[in-house]
Amino acid sequence: MSKKPKHELENNKLNKRLRHAVGDVVNDFNMIEAGDKIMVCLSGGKDSYALLDILRQLQASAPIDFELVAVNLDQKQPGFPEHVLPEYLESIGVPYKIIEEDTYSVVKRVIEEGKTTCSLCSRLRRGVLYRVAKELGCTKIALGHHRDDILQTLFLNMFYGGKLKAMPPKLVSDNGEHIVIRPLAYVKEKDLERYAELKQFPIIPCNLCGSQPNLQRQVIKEMLNDWDKRFPGRIESMFSALQNVVPSHLADTGLFDFQSLERGQKLKHGGDLAFDRESLPQQFSDGLNHEEAIKVELPAPKKVINILASKPKD
Repeated sequence: MSKKPKHELENNKLNKRLRHAVGDVVNDFNMIEAGDKIMVCLSGGKDSYALLDILRQLQASAPIDFELVAVNLDQKQPGFPEHVLPEYLESIGVPYKIIEEDTYSVVKRVIEEGKTTCSLCSRLRRGVLYRVAKELGCTKIALGHHRDDILQTLFLNMFYGGKLKAMPPKLVSDNGEHIVIRPLAYVKEKDLERYAELKQFPIIPCNLCGSQPNLQRQVIKEMLNDWDKRFPGRIESMFSALQNVVPSHLADTGLFDFQSLERGQKLKHGGDLAFDRESLPQQFSDGLNHEEAIKVELPAPKKVINILASKPKD
């Protein structure tokens, strides 16, 4: 037997990596349950195309049944190629709905020339999508934000908003009526770029946003990309930090009861140790067994169906 070409092996590895990254976050956050009807928000960008593609793969093999419906909001931007998404979705046989709402004119009328349009555009878009999700009877709304988007949001909130806040993989929508999920939360943007090239998705650029090169998000993105090049592993470590939050070692009195602290109290994450590095040499140790000090009783985890498991055979 002849060996597979190198590029084919690399493509298979990429596809498998993306499937497992999506499957892992779906399992970790119990994103998809039997009988769900998931509205996949399709913008025409690489991220939402990949999201739909990978969810379709999981739908075909998962041990539970769930529905997918692709939804696109045509915001009436000048020159928007209206035929691209319907033709693509019909070619792959995915149920879809195109909503036409002239949010573009609203944004251009309200926002002064040269000012950032993203905030208003995003709020208008969310409102329309929430309404459509309710009309379609969807139980989940899937968005295409990836790992890099989540970290960028973390730094945007720290630098410009004074909050330690990012975008979670799963949350209740602004109006409280829907569950919003981000199945690409563990996926790197550079993997999505390669995947889009491999799949030859018909990408539609967003001219409304793309004409704003000085966006704060773009500045943060360039900073993180620079760190990724100069300090390999830093991005992974920062994302890991989002999953290892220690309220007792921050300064939010709403998250931790600092006022009631007493001597001798055992804390989940130990005492006044500022930086989690390697263990200290024995001669500098304080003599405490920190492993014992931080043990706590955790509730039994909720049983979740493994989305990466195979469908049961008839």
